Amino acid sequence: MKQIPGYLLTPVFHCYFWLLLILFHPVQVGARILSGDRARKKVVDFLNMILVYGLYILGCRVKFSGFEKIPGNRPLIIVANHQSMYDIPAVVHGFRKYYPRFISKIELSKHIPSISYNLKHGKSALIDRKHGAQAVKEIFRLGQLIQERNQAACIFPEGTRSKDGKVKKFMTAGVNTLLRAAPSAVIVPFVIDGHSRLMEKGYFPLQFGQRITYTVLDPIEPANQEIDDIVKRVQQVIEDYLQQKTIPK
Repeated sequence: MKQIPGYLLTPVFHCYFWLLLILFHPVQVGARILSGDRARKKVVDFLNMILVYGLYILGCRVKFSGFEKIPGNRPLIIVANHQSMYDIPAVVHGFRKYYPRFISKIELSKHIPSISYNLKHGKSALIDRKHGAQAVKEIFRLGQLIQERNQAACIFPEGTRSKDGKVKKFMTAGVNTLLRAAPSAVIVPFVIDGHSRLMEKGYFPLQFGQRITYTVLDPIEPANQEIDDIVKRVQQVIEDYLQQKTIPK
């Protein structure tokens, strides 16, 4: 029976999601021009909050937890599993106190209302996957920024989203570059659970009544540890939380 509301409400949710992106784009631009980046960020924070809670349209139960574990006055490297495009609003909303920025492919910095503007003017790392040197330079710049400002960078070390929710092998290069540029950063494992079930059949129909959780696990101090060990440990704690085993590369 859940399939029927899924078919009926998916178009409503998609219209809600994309209409908000379109409507908030000029608001974000105007806020930046008239009042600067702080005002622009407030617009982005509000937009992402109502995007996240728009999942209630689909009967989802949404829960954020574990954020009290995050230490204060430290740069953060948020290391998350990646299940869908809906992961991004959850990170922005959940970590809004820390001004999270992303490592994103450069193609997303164009032609997407609200999102592209935020990636560019929020100073996320926009990487060209065909040019390794450019990617390293951008990620290092982002690491320096969070080091200077005690803010946050988010990385999805699987590289691409997992369509079935199974965690793919985490790559180390991006985390390594961020840590070199932000040596005082703490690693924050972040578990996204439920988006893959929501998108079990793709973008239509979305699955009605899913339980969606966004969970901060115990932060990891990277000092005096090898980067491979750090990344393996983060992957392991996320898999353990999801009760999964790694998909072979």
